[in-house]
Amino acid sequence: MDRDDRDDPFGDFFEEIERMMNEMATGDAPSADDAGFGSDTHVDAYTTEDSVRLVADLPAVSKDDLSLRCDGDALTISAVSDRREYDETVDLPAPVDEHSADATFNNGVLEVSFDRDDDSASIDLV
Repeated sequence: MDRDDRDDPFGDFFEEIERMMNEMATGDAPSADDAGFGSDTHVDAYTTEDSVRLVADLPAVSKDDLSLRCDGDALTISAVSDRREYDETVDLPAPVDEHSADATFNNGVLEVSFDRDDDSASIDLV
């Protein structure tokens, strides 16, 4: 009897699980160069009137492996661990004062917050 896959709403889901299990078993998982930072990492940005906060999930990375750089418009997150190499530049949703950065890393979750930088100046009319 032939199986009609159109009737199986979970077919794609189970195929993906099987593919991932095969990669883990055979060691044929994509390399860090193929997978890229974004494939394993999720970065959220939150803005308020006064601040910008980024939250990034960094699996299999320790605090000592992390390096952060900011130029006021983008944050670069780099990490080298035994399992992966990460190097991602995230455009910030608003200009920030890079010298106001406050960062924490706990259980694979990186949180970085900045004060917003207001480059605009008010002009007095005479």
